[in-house]
Amino acid sequence: MFSSATPYRNQHYAELRSSCARDKILFEDPDFPATNASLFYRNPPPGIVEWKRPGEICGEPHLFVEGISSHDLNQGVVGNCWFVAACSCLALKPHLWKKVIPDWNEQEWDPKHPENYAGIFHFQFWVFGEWIDVVVDDRLPTINGELIYCHSKNNNEFWSALLEKAYAKLSGCYESMAGGNTGDAVVDFSGAVAEAINLEAEAFYDDQNKQDQLFEDLLKVYDRGGIISCSIAASPTEIEMRLANGLVKGHAYSVTAVKKVRLGHGLLAYFKNETIPLIRMRNPWGKTEWKGAWSDSSEEWSKVGDTERGNLGITVEDDGEFWMSFPDWCKSFTDVDVCRLINTALISIHKTWNEVSHFGSWTQNADPFRNRCGGCSNHKQTFLQNPQYVFDVTKDEDEVLISLQQRDMRIHRKTGQGENLTIGFNVFKVELNRKYRMHDILTQQCMATSKYINARTVFKRCMLPKGRYIIIPTTFEPQTFGDYMIRVFTDVDSSCRELTEDKPKLKCWSSFVGYPQVVTHIYVHGAEGLENQDSSGGGDPYVIISCEGHSVRSIIKTDDLNPEFGTRAIFYRKKPRKPISVEVWNSNALKDQFLGQVVLSGTEKDTTDPQKLQLRKRGRRMADEMPGTISLRIITSAQLTAM
Repeated sequence: MFSSATPYRNQHYAELRSSCARDKILFEDPDFPATNASLFYRNPPPGIVEWKRPGEICGEPHLFVEGISSHDLNQGVVGNCWFVAACSCLALKPHLWKKVIPDWNEQEWDPKHPENYAGIFHFQFWVFGEWIDVVVDDRLPTINGELIYCHSKNNNEFWSALLEKAYAKLSGCYESMAGGNTGDAVVDFSGAVAEAINLEAEAFYDDQNKQDQLFEDLLKVYDRGGIISCSIAASPTEIEMRLANGLVKGHAYSVTAVKKVRLGHGLLAYFKNETIPLIRMRNPWGKTEWKGAWSDSSEEWSKVGDTERGNLGITVEDDGEFWMSFPDWCKSFTDVDVCRLINTALISIHKTWNEVSHFGSWTQNADPFRNRCGGCSNHKQTFLQNPQYVFDVTKDEDEVLISLQQRDMRIHRKTGQGENLTIGFNVFKVELNRKYRMHDILTQQCMATSKYINARTVFKRCMLPKGRYIIIPTTFEPQTFGDYMIRVFTDVDSSCRELTEDKPKLKCWSSFVGYPQVVTHIYVHGAEGLENQDSSGGGDPYVIISCEGHSVRSIIKTDDLNPEFGTRAIFYRKKPRKPISVEVWNSNALKDQFLGQVVLSGTEKDTTDPQKLQLRKRGRRMADEMPGTISLRIITSAQLTAM
């Protein structure tokens, strides 16, 4: 997942630090100066701001005091609880924060060699598919000598304030970080894949089975190093409104633990093995906690033994961290961001995924047939102008993860822009041999559609049967321009690639060998009557569709005498009068058994209704006696506008 980082704005940390040390000066960042432009574009902070270096704020500044902890952080005056919550999650993952804060030992203040200090730091973020190294100076905004934005509980610890400054530089200024999504920040810290879950819309609070499955999913994500956050939806007038139960609306919480907690005391607890699903969270304010069941001093903790409580680290203080039962959590919160660290290692004891990433743009072209911004499927005339990506599922059935991410627009907030586009995608099952772009949606089967939302990332998990598929990423409205990255994760290599050609190319020898005149789709849906044809008494049928020297073979339907093949093929035909044949075979370890054949001649007629076509043994005349018949359900579609 990690790679060497690209210097942001071509600022090389090592070179700048060496230069400052040589000249015995403290670094002043020209790309993010200590001015109001770095603070705000509309709403100034509440007071007179002075930029101070850590050594001017306290006596002995440090990057870390007694290590790094999720309890270190407190939110400042800007409304970026989402970012602080992500930092709390980051602090729990040493393998992540050591990437985000590189050379952290070397960046620490060295009291033995104060002459080496150059007032420069650097941090790394995963930005649109690559790691970016961001340099900042250590001048921090204060009012009355105190930090006004994110800060640690210890006034001489500065990792969180400096990290926030680097992120503000990426965002354009501190105010650009007012309002955001915790999942987005976590992705920027890790390269993870973010999934948004709406607990309220999907009614998890009212469905025990869905709750149980969600808890198992979150437990797996947590145990495998993933990061989870949550919030309660709020109207503009309800932002950061405190509820009677102690929770805050429109406020991001970091999930710091997901556990099955053992109930009971002593050995009896282990023999009974009774557990309850609990979830622990932290409020970025560093105070204001849940007041209900399983809160810090609630009577429910009397059900848990001292050893188990010690393992959980229960503390009774208003430090912003608290436990809840999972059913209460599902009832109280509305939105969850689940960030999975997808394992793409070649060798691992855990499940590994094959990842393919593509970058593209929704753009307009002078030639309307080359436009790539057709909007969602509501716009049928332009939908198929969008970019198209083909991939294969080679197992009988496989889980596919698809993430569509647009470029972060926060840096444009200064100019009155910077809002996310409304984006989403569709997944279509297409012909097994398709290698050109789709031009007709009626002949294809839509297998999945993501939500369309103005979020930076849209994610969907699909269980797909074996076959070939096309992903079409789109904006909601046509003529909307922007950049995107699409990531596809499968169990094995999916050969995911963009389809750029609309039809076969015209070549210099096409006039001699012929150029396709007709494109014909064949869809073999199913078969009946195989029990009368199969002499072995079993039934492992498959079909082969052939046309002009090319063929497509379906998967084998094991032990199935009434198979649903669902096999699609597409042929660009140079000689439309040549027949298309559909053969049915029975798979056999020694020699496959031929069961029958249909020859479709003159399929220039556009037939979109299912046809039951009788098969016959190859080489027999129609008058020959047969032990039975097979009916194939075939749909053909010819003379499409694709040509």
